[in-house]
Parts: sequence; C-alpha cells; structure tokens
Amino acid sequence: MPTLSFELTGHGPIQVAIDQLVIAGWAGRDQAAVEAHIAELAELGVPRPSQVPCFYRLAASLLSSDQRLQTPGRNSSGEAEVVLIQAPEGLLLGIGSDHTDRKVESYDVTVSKQLCAKPIGLELWRFEEVAPHWERLQLKCWRSRDGADELYQDGEVASLLDPRDLIQRLTGGERLPIGWAMFCGTQPVIGELGHGDAFEVALIDPVLGRELRHRYRVEALEVAS
Repeated sequence: MPTLSFELTGHGPIQVAIDQLVIAGWAGRDQAAVEAHIAELAELGVPRPSQVPCFYRLAASLLSSDQRLQTPGRNSSGEAEVVLIQAPEGLLLGIGSDHTDRKVESYDVTVSKQLCAKPIGLELWRFEEVAPHWERLQLKCWRSRDGADELYQDGEVASLLDPRDLIQRLTGGERLPIGWAMFCGTQPVIGELGHGDAFEVALIDPVLGRELRHRYRVEALEVAS
C-alpha cells in the first residue's frame, strides 16, 4: 500500500498509508446537473451509468502527489474533486483530480479510470473544521494549453452530495475505514472536455479565508517510431 506524506493544517507533517481508493461517480445533488454531466460524457460515447451515484474501486497505488503525470497519449483530462481520507488523525480532506482517459472511457469507464494516476495536493484540512459551512466551499479547475491557462470548472460543493451522505451510501455506516481515500465527485466543465498540458485544481474556503491547491503537468507518452 502507498504511504503518502502530507501537511495537515494546524498539526504539521503526517504520513498516511492508503490501502483503498474509491471514486464516486455522478455524485451531483441536483439531478438536472447530473443529467447534464451524463449528457456531456454521452457525446464522447460514455454509456449511461446503471445507478447514481456509483463507486469505482481503483488501485490505491494510483494516488499520487507528484507534479508530473504521465498518460497514454493525449486523450485524457483532469477533474477537480474533494478527496476524503480516513486517517488515524481523523477524517481529513484534500484537493485532487480524477484524471481519466476519455477515449477508453467511451467504452469502459472502470478501465479508463485505472489508466491514469490520481493527483492529490500535499496539504490537508480536518473535515470537522469545514463541516459547519460545507456548502460554502468552492471547487475550481484551470486547464493549460499552449502556455495559456483557462478556467475549466467553477462551482460550489453544494452542487454535489454531502460527503457524509456518500460515506453512508458506500459503507452503510458513518465513517470510512482507516486507510481509505474517496474522491467525492465533480462538476461539468466550461467549454470543451479534453486534454490539457497542465491542470490546476483548488478547494476554496471563503469562511476561513484559505484554500488548497495542486498543479500538475501532463506528459503524454506517444508511441515511439
């Protein structure tokens, strides 16, 4: 199992062993927004899910805090997501990107998610610190192409199911097991869904005046001639 090093705000450096990684898909609170995201992906041939939300179990080794992501070709893109981590220190949250191969996603969603590492930022917050004003938190993502950054996603986490709801749906209980990490869903993109040379994701807390950020560049591996 991978052991990742983080900086827990108000506490200091911690190390967390992650042995289970889960991606929550189609986790929007507003059913109309969920349908919009399903339609967005359907344009790329992605089949409609059998139920919403759904949960994909991935290899824990895919979780990475590296600032470089190698991908098979130029068919992938990132998505800003809150990441929950159940650690000995309690329920923690960070900012991550469900980077996914869009070409493979058109015929096998589970396999597409296994093809790319899942970036996560180095800083974490305690969930209990933001729980009272959870719906005020904001998710943003920027995509870089040809040296220019453009806003790619922008919205409040209130558009997504509450993470405590996701935990209950996944486990049937009130908490994740120690060592589990869960990506909590994303929002529709602004403009075209697709490849970028780099992605930057952010979770903004306007109440406590702070933010989590992570930027990573994408190195597309082309077939050698």
